[in-house]
Amino acid sequence: MKVSISTKYLYSLILITIGCFYNAQSIIANGTDWTVSPTITEAGTNYSGTYETSLVSPFQMSLTVTVPALLSSASISARYIPDPTWNNSLGIAVKRLNNGTSLCVLCSVAGGTDYISLAQADVPFFSVHTLLALTSFTDIGLQLRLTGVSVTVPAAAYKAKIQFTIAAP
Repeated sequence: MKVSISTKYLYSLILITIGCFYNAQSIIANGTDWTVSPTITEAGTNYSGTYETSLVSPFQMSLTVTVPALLSSASISARYIPDPTWNNSLGIAVKRLNNGTSLCVLCSVAGGTDYISLAQADVPFFSVHTLLALTSFTDIGLQLRLTGVSVTVPAAAYKAKIQFTIAAP
């Protein structure tokens, strides 16, 4: 008795098997709106030129990064998006405060521990590296910094969003 499997069924079986082990990388940003204190209400008052969010948990913003086994590393980039009004004299920067929490012993997070100035185009931020398994890094704490606050910037409500992107390196 001879058993044979059609080539098309063999390819289908291979694709289904690979599909079961494959998951896309993902990034989830958690946080709340940040309002600089004290409220800046008028030009001419001597305000501090730089403001930073807290260094301690609960963080103003944190990330959860998930990377599948088939993608052994991923790069995270960041940018700011004016929402809707922004003054180009102001600067936003972000840095990573910790590696987050992960069950993977030999996995790592690299870069991003110094402030990077954000632009309206993607700026490389940090990378994650995994070994042979779906890996998730949760609660990666971030600190934000606002610079350029001065009497030359008109008093107004300025808003911006920070967008993070994850991709294969």
